[in-house]
Amino acid sequence: MTSQVFNGTSLFYKDEGDGEPVVLVHGSWTEHTSWDFVVAGLSSTHRVVRYDRRGHGQSTAPPEEGTVQDDVADLAALIEGLGLAPANVVGNSFGACISLRLAAERPELVRRLAGHEPPLFGVLSGDPAMQPLLDGLQARIGSVVQLLDDGEYADAAELFVEQVALGPGTWTQLPAPVQATFVRNARTFLGETRDPDALTIDLDSLGPLSGPVMLSQGDKSPPMFPAVIARLGSALPNAEHHVFAGAGHVPQMTHPDDFVATLTSFLES
Repeated sequence: MTSQVFNGTSLFYKDEGDGEPVVLVHGSWTEHTSWDFVVAGLSSTHRVVRYDRRGHGQSTAPPEEGTVQDDVADLAALIEGLGLAPANVVGNSFGACISLRLAAERPELVRRLAGHEPPLFGVLSGDPAMQPLLDGLQARIGSVVQLLDDGEYADAAELFVEQVALGPGTWTQLPAPVQATFVRNARTFLGETRDPDALTIDLDSLGPLSGPVMLSQGDKSPPMFPAVIARLGSALPNAEHHVFAGAGHVPQMTHPDDFVATLTSFLES
């Protein structure tokens, strides 16, 4: 484990195993530890690099600032700086947003792409059937942001987990260290909500992607995520679509064996 400057920002990362490189990109409110349960399985056959995104965990940069483009540039610099290109890139949640943008903008850096439930809700705008869901989501996110602005980080984390990401009743099911991670990284969500490009993507930019892509969802996830996956699938007609049975937004934490088996099969296809 070490820290190194990429794209002008000190990023903390862990580099484990040997073989074809796999870069793991975590989502909002979390850090590299969100992959703890799957690293042993993945690193038995691959070189696995996971890192704290800027402002998260042990990486630097003001947590309230930064854009999705900064994250994309960080990821590109990390892949180039560690000599990983072309790498297999695996993103969860907002990490999948970053990974998709990287593949579209820098396809030479990406061998294969796996993304689980990117919250690209902007691609649903203009769909009357989706508007009530989007309006409700925006109201819930607004309540989270208000708590963050008030410095109520623990309450904001609980509200985000239960009303945005994982579903009612899930906060108390999270182990204390995981809850602490959400609270510790709470302010990073402010930077994402202030970035108008954070939760959208140009679907036309995905059309030229020629490398293997797997988009996944959990069958227990909130309904916005399957809708986003369907819209992305229309732009990526050759992408594989996988549903994790019994899982939600973070299958690498709740169903690690299934996640490793599914991802390994994709990486070796």
